[in-house]
Amino acid sequence: MILVTGGAGFLGSHLVKKLLEAGQSVRVLERPGAGVDHLPQNQIDLISTDIRDEHAVRKAARNCEYVYHLAADPNLWRRDRREFDSINHLGTLHVMRAALDSGAKRVLYTSTESILTSPNPKQDAVETLRLKASDMLGPYCLSKFHAEEVVFKMVAEGAPIVVVSPTLPVGPGDRLQTPPTRLSLAFCRGELPAFLDCQFNLIDARDVAIGMIAAMEKGRTGIRYLLGAENLLLSDWLRILSKETGQPLPRWRIPYSLALLVAGISETWADYVTGKSPLATITGVRLSRRSMFFDPSFSLNELGLQPRPIDTAAHDAITWYRSQGWI
Repeated sequence: MILVTGGAGFLGSHLVKKLLEAGQSVRVLERPGAGVDHLPQNQIDLISTDIRDEHAVRKAARNCEYVYHLAADPNLWRRDRREFDSINHLGTLHVMRAALDSGAKRVLYTSTESILTSPNPKQDAVETLRLKASDMLGPYCLSKFHAEEVVFKMVAEGAPIVVVSPTLPVGPGDRLQTPPTRLSLAFCRGELPAFLDCQFNLIDARDVAIGMIAAMEKGRTGIRYLLGAENLLLSDWLRILSKETGQPLPRWRIPYSLALLVAGISETWADYVTGKSPLATITGVRLSRRSMFFDPSFSLNELGLQPRPIDTAAHDAITWYRSQGWI
């Protein structure tokens, strides 16, 4: 039996599909209230529980030889910032302990590229890079940093845990609209009059799922595998979307200082008035000042992963957005 936490999410649903296609028995752990109608529930063992509930997580991990831990809050804002740590850090600790105590042969932990940036442009290879808490920007990044530190400490003690760090996933299937999808949709709808240009690495979510399976099968412990594809500026990504939709590029580029001001106002409004995710986040704007370009060639070669072109991911994403009635 294989356990996938967060199996109804963007990456998780693609992973579950791939595992089922390979003939695996799959158990999915999802938080109560999460949308699961898109999952093939007649083919999986579905458990509804919160990873913050350690006892429930232990029950879910029983008799599972392999555990993929994807469950997390991927957003850059929460009204209660403390929940980032309770979900992303302590929740990870619960899953790791439960998996190892139940005798899992291998465990895969899903980290993030957001914690791999640094004010220092001269960095070690990303697979072995170690940063400090002081390098983290905002509560989301800090929570994922602490989670990864816990995992690598367990690895140092002999735990069979493999770490993967996907870059920004795009493509079809993002039902909860993670930040990259929300931005893409805003552009496709003509709701993005201006933008702050920045650097990032994109990969199709379907290729992340393939990379996760490869890492579980043959990945080494003690390093992180960077699951990424193409380095692009935000303006490059918008041009790709423009070719697919005919939507013109935004007229204005926002300077960093103005973007930070807008993000501060947006978060304050969200905190005290709407309670809904703000249009811009302080963490997101601050990350834009750091290089999010990465070289994933070492990880891709070791795992034998060949990501599809980002143009293909964009085309399939737009087609799927239209099928959902979003654009």
